[in-house]
Amino acid sequence: MPHFLRAAALAFALVFAGGAHFAFAHEFKVGDIEIEHPWSRATPAGAKVAGGYFTIVNKGSAPDRLLSIASDISGKAELHEMGVKDGVMTMHPVEGGLDIPAGGKVTLGPGAYHIMFMDLKQRPKEGQMFAATLTFEKAGAVTVEFAVQAIGSAPPQEDND
Repeated sequence: MPHFLRAAALAFALVFAGGAHFAFAHEFKVGDIEIEHPWSRATPAGAKVAGGYFTIVNKGSAPDRLLSIASDISGKAELHEMGVKDGVMTMHPVEGGLDIPAGGKVTLGPGAYHIMFMDLKQRPKEGQMFAATLTFEKAGAVTVEFAVQAIGSAPPQEDND
């Protein structure tokens, strides 16, 4: 299914599902890399940052690396990592990109690796979608659509098929 039809179908499903959970998965592919369930949370008025989350699956026999992300909704986007050090939650940019092992997957989610959309030009609103371009070292660039969920919502449930 073409990306624009997939995005329209997802938006339609979100409207009728109340935006609580995804009615179906949305995925994007470039080379051996698949991007599953790109999502974000709505932000309150005045917010300057938003998070972005998804799972990267490498179906190939060679590792790849997520190098960068760009989006029209923000002045800047960075890959960040959260963790706990000496009982204190920390967050810092990931330098040099994120390794995606051959035949493996990496999940970006709340409290772990994630994308920080900074200097928001428009705030993500529940039920809407926004585009971003991910650039991989070997697979190249792919534009994905982030589905925006409610503030404080849980991550979408993954399909187990």
